[in-house]
Amino acid sequence: MKYYLIVNPYGGGGKGLKIQKKIQPVFESTGSKLEIINTTHSGHAKELAQSLDFNGFDGICPIGGDGTMHEVINGMMQREDKSKIPIGLITGGTGNSFMHDLEMLDPIDAAKAVVGGKKQSIDIVDLSVGGKQIYIFNIIGWGLVTDAGIKAEYIRWLGHNRYTVSAAFEVLCKKRRPARLILDDKIYDDNFLFIIACNTKHTGKGMKMAPKSELDDGLLDVIVVKDASRLELFNLLPKVFDGTHISHPRLEYFQVKKFGIESENNDPLNIDGEINGTTPFISNVVPSALEVFIK
Repeated sequence: MKYYLIVNPYGGGGKGLKIQKKIQPVFESTGSKLEIINTTHSGHAKELAQSLDFNGFDGICPIGGDGTMHEVINGMMQREDKSKIPIGLITGGTGNSFMHDLEMLDPIDAAKAVVGGKKQSIDIVDLSVGGKQIYIFNIIGWGLVTDAGIKAEYIRWLGHNRYTVSAAFEVLCKKRRPARLILDDKIYDDNFLFIIACNTKHTGKGMKMAPKSELDDGLLDVIVVKDASRLELFNLLPKVFDGTHISHPRLEYFQVKKFGIESENNDPLNIDGEINGTTPFISNVVPSALEVFIK
């Protein structure tokens, strides 16, 4: 078997190179061949997934987290030759939402899954925003959840705690916005605190935001909160980590194939963990669009 191994040698104090050294024996023990490519700039993983010759290769294995996975998926989905090979993400990010879903947070386990050869089809979400197409595998967030992400960038010195602090700040602000929510053939005009659509169960650092979500069910799980008191929101936050928040009476949970938001202003969006694009947008699930290695 032969695989591309995509490594970022610079990020995280050389974390990618350390993981490469750790997992190479897993491939070597099975006689698998690796073609190792070091990325040199932001977006390079996307360029590689879009342009590499896939002939004779059994998979592409980027070392990284959700951001790296987003790059590889977008590169592969935009190939001119429409060629696809299975993706074997080797855990090396910060949040690792996708690998939480696959229960492979250890890079050794991820490497063993690749050489084991077991694969699963996953859905992708095709999002049209600002005249461009973006392919989503994790989340599309709007409102409070996106505002918290933006605030967190200004207090990076707090480390991982910055997300908790920024979320608490946004809860105190409790800013509701008017918007038009599109869910399949239904339209809801109302004021909302936040809306988040999930293609994975997890988001962020282990938050089980959409516990009903499956990677291959052809559906996008949409969590909606129109209004809640500050106390209700503070009580809701810790429940997100085990998925029990979805029983809260202030929360609505939908499973749809089509999802969009229109608002009076060009509100920012959280797309797969990054602030990218603004309303309005429309998105559709592409069932079983790609394959990934699983244990």
